[in-house]
Amino acid sequence: MLFYTLRRLVFLIPTLLGITIVTFFIISLAPGDPVELIQGDVLSSRISPEAYHEMLRLYGLDKPIHVRYFIWLKRLMTLDFGDSFLDHRPVLTKILERLPATLLLNILSLIISLLVAVPLGLYSAVRQHSLFDKINGTILYILYSLPEFWIALLLIILFGVKLKILPFYGIESVNANQLGFLAHTWDRILHLLMPTFCLTYGSLAFLSRFVRGSTLEVIHQDYVRTAWAKGLDERSIVYKHVFKNTLIPMLTLLGMLLPTLISGSVILEYIFSWPGIGNLFFDAVLSRDYPTVMGLSFISAVLVLISTLLADILYAWADPRIAYR
Repeated sequence: MLFYTLRRLVFLIPTLLGITIVTFFIISLAPGDPVELIQGDVLSSRISPEAYHEMLRLYGLDKPIHVRYFIWLKRLMTLDFGDSFLDHRPVLTKILERLPATLLLNILSLIISLLVAVPLGLYSAVRQHSLFDKINGTILYILYSLPEFWIALLLIILFGVKLKILPFYGIESVNANQLGFLAHTWDRILHLLMPTFCLTYGSLAFLSRFVRGSTLEVIHQDYVRTAWAKGLDERSIVYKHVFKNTLIPMLTLLGMLLPTLISGSVILEYIFSWPGIGNLFFDAVLSRDYPTVMGLSFISAVLVLISTLLADILYAWADPRIAYR
């Protein structure tokens, strides 16, 4: 296992290098002049050609694309993602500032989804073709088919605009710092309700059906029939024999969810003006803020590769029969 892990870590380097090359060139070749987008069309039309070229030099855009890539790669070796084109602040500082808000929203959503989806999927599989299974499946399919951004807009119109009972902008109210601890906490909870619901219902439906499908593959195995024949109670069979053997596909899925916990939901964070990574990425793409986009893309790529490796390692923990060479 140690040799396998070290070998996979070594292979991460060329994979990451290839990802950064493709990402950098795609972003750099995207239409739109960063100087015009940053300064604004009106201001850009008034500046002289000399000032325009000076701004290109300031942002490092006067060099060929391959030279700019190697400069960025050299800075990356010291974990320096460069400075943002928009406010000239370090990209890493901006990412770390937005990270807590994204983690709060996404981890809360994932915990709620797992707490509901796993027992729901297990019970639905054990009661296959029952009335509960049919009704549960219908409701979950409907939830899964509803676009998150559409539901978000409906919730904002209903609870935020018409009823005025839930806030729909940001992570806290403007006067939150003047509130006491309990009032501040309650204010945060109110701001979390709508975006958390929008993130949860889709993943809840998907996870529940995933658990159900994985459980059905295991529940018809011979060793499960043997457990029933021995007279073991249903709870013991489901949670000790069936559920443990559904962990491998679950670990694969949860491993792929790790990057989304960090990168956030771009559309939902933008709709709710949530000060997270997704909103930062959206603004960076629109303004052609190359350093910020590259920093976020690199971090997401690293998380995808590491989460895949962790899932592979956890397979051996879930099933001792699995061996790596």
